[in-house]
Amino acid sequence: MTGIRLHAPAPGWAIDADVVVVGSGVAGLTAALRCTAAGLRTVVVTKARLDDGSTRWAQGGIAAALGEGDTPEQHMEDTLVAGAGLCDEEAVRVLVTEGPDAVRRLIATGARFDTDAAGTIELTREGGHHRRRIAHAGGDATGAEISRALVDAVRERAVRTIENALVLDLLTDAHGRTAGVTLHVMGEGQHDGVGAVHAPAVVLATGGMGQVFSATTNPAVSTGDGVALALRAGAEVSDLEFVQFHPTVLFLGPEAEGQQPLVSEAVRGEGAHLVDADGVRFMVGQHELAELAPRDIVAKGIMRRMREQGADHMYLDARHFGAEMWESRFPTILAACRTHGFDPVTEPIPVAPAAHYASGGVRTDLRGRTTVPGLYACGEVACTGVHGANRLASNSLLEGLVFAERIADDIATTLAAPETTAPETAVPETAVPETAAPDMTDPATAGPHPDGSASAGPGPTTAPGGPEPRTATPVPHPAPRVLPLLDPAARARVQRVMTHGAGVLRSADSLAKAAEQLDAIHGDALGGAGGSGHKTAEPGVESWETTNVLCVARVLVAAARHREETRGCHWREDRPDWDDAAWRRHLVVRLRPDRSLDVRTTATHDFPPTDRPLSHSAAGTRDPARDPARDPARDPAHHPAAQAAARREQQA
Repeated sequence: MTGIRLHAPAPGWAIDADVVVVGSGVAGLTAALRCTAAGLRTVVVTKARLDDGSTRWAQGGIAAALGEGDTPEQHMEDTLVAGAGLCDEEAVRVLVTEGPDAVRRLIATGARFDTDAAGTIELTREGGHHRRRIAHAGGDATGAEISRALVDAVRERAVRTIENALVLDLLTDAHGRTAGVTLHVMGEGQHDGVGAVHAPAVVLATGGMGQVFSATTNPAVSTGDGVALALRAGAEVSDLEFVQFHPTVLFLGPEAEGQQPLVSEAVRGEGAHLVDADGVRFMVGQHELAELAPRDIVAKGIMRRMREQGADHMYLDARHFGAEMWESRFPTILAACRTHGFDPVTEPIPVAPAAHYASGGVRTDLRGRTTVPGLYACGEVACTGVHGANRLASNSLLEGLVFAERIADDIATTLAAPETTAPETAVPETAVPETAAPDMTDPATAGPHPDGSASAGPGPTTAPGGPEPRTATPVPHPAPRVLPLLDPAARARVQRVMTHGAGVLRSADSLAKAAEQLDAIHGDALGGAGGSGHKTAEPGVESWETTNVLCVARVLVAAARHREETRGCHWREDRPDWDDAAWRRHLVVRLRPDRSLDVRTTATHDFPPTDRPLSHSAAGTRDPARDPARDPARDPAHHPAAQAAARREQQA
């Protein structure tokens, strides 16, 4: 544990649960529904409204081997190729083999996918897939349909939810195990202000961190809160340097910032072409799949053409679709384009890459467990090893679905085990700012209960006649190391630094400059805490978010500086080639108690267990006993990606 907490008021209210799920996308709601079905008292905490997460913005669909002739093995092969040698193969096998049934359970929950006249699910292709295996809904509104179905199910089953709530920090017991979270409810609903949910299991499903960059496809809530919380709690994060920039984002001008409209890869899957201003298809000849190459390759192809021509965008030409196809297959994208003054029926769409998806995140095992006991992660906030150096299109919704189910099953099994049924062993600490927190066991100082009544004395808050809580009454905890907060105005500064120094194109110089600028911003906050003349920000949603954005940005840049090669969606102009001998392995980062970063490398491309010390060698150096160059099995020719390519060449 780092002992680091955000500067925040002490909790003024508390509720008890068996599980608290933070996030309301496909991963969070699937975990919550599965935990509820197992009889666990489950609380969902979400930053905005229940249906405002990243899932509803997903256009393309969900990938699974559902079509005739398709198999999990073929899906696995495409995933490994896209991951550029860094996928954890066991995790990918779990994804592709359990994925089809997970999608069927999603349909049974109420999700309605597009079907043909015979009632068979219609499937399309996207980048990196050699078969049609992308199920979609509403043409290009798959995420919205999945979100609708899951939200309806959560409401039907009366799962307890706390909306408009920003999670702050993890609570732990005397043994360092998870004991809940602190959160701030933004003035709406039953609760208000800073409170706590006490639970022996916490599931992070907070989504991505796209708001670290100036332009992104992510919604405004994607400020990396889950990754930042996990780092402060002492958890490990991995592969954060691999940020996927979606190749085809509607270009709204060089100064456009914030969430940008996405033009789904499915548009290219249906036959749209990438062209330059002269109408030349520049991806032809760069990859066997041309416009449908993996996303990192397409993004790099666009950026190269832009540099060659001194342009700030390229074009996606789908005029040959005709109005009827645009209106039936891609109504959402058509409407977005027309809203911004472009008509794809009659003209090419201006596009450019923008930050889209974090392939890395909080490191987990195959059951979603992090390196902090009782803390789980799934969805974009997690790093399961499935995506490697570059996520295969439409694997994200599937990953959230599959690993959320696995997490719920693990929690149900763990909480049913005899050693976890003694609540007196789990005594949560209460997050405290610079002064001591009120004793939550003292009726004279305890805050109000969730129902607004005063505390009746010691004991947890539970519904009358409800099951006995699995957590004990919290006790005051010594003041932690308080993390000074950034002025919200610094957020735009951090985003500009990241876009220019750690965007699609990176180099040693750009990353060093970015690190220096981020350290200066970090130093300003620390200086304010030390009385050097700078003033730290007051606690509040905007200052907490900005502080999280800086935390994640520093880790991303540190990892990108260490990885001295180009691989997947990490593109180093000064290191243009793969270096398997030194870098076919993962970077793992932890936050030290003094707020510095510990960056290490794994011994191989496989993920080490989360419950054992990490075996590693110094970043950028080689351990002769573990040198992949001395192991024929790790020779580049033996990569799953290389083997798959060789098989296709032989078949051709």
